Amino acid sequence: MKDHRHGDELWIEWTGDGFEYDGEDDIYYYTIDHVSLDEDVVRRALASTLQRDGIADSLGDGFKLLEAGETTHSWAGLIEEELDLTICDEDGETLMGDQIEIVIPITAVRICP
Repeated sequence: MKDHRHGDELWIEWTGDGFEYDGEDDIYYYTIDHVSLDEDVVRRALASTLQRDGIADSLGDGFKLLEAGETTHSWAGLIEEELDLTICDEDGETLMGDQIEIVIPITAVRICP
């Protein structure tokens, strides 16, 4: 029987535009929808992703990185012909003044390894 973890593949490393990086090692991970990191399945999924991606050496180290992380509830979408998401307001306007047609809620966590 295959091992199935609830929340697996819930978190994805951010490759889009719109977040500011304070340090050169900062990494953002995001998930679709506004979720609470107080929920065990959400925290465990992100800590597990950090471990699988080699950001944390262990699940415990992943949880420690989450404690120091910064959570942001935001909105994002695709600008025409772009492949990566861009941060926008809930009406679809980006910081650069572009308009996004389909806006999705996201939760992002800044990790400082």
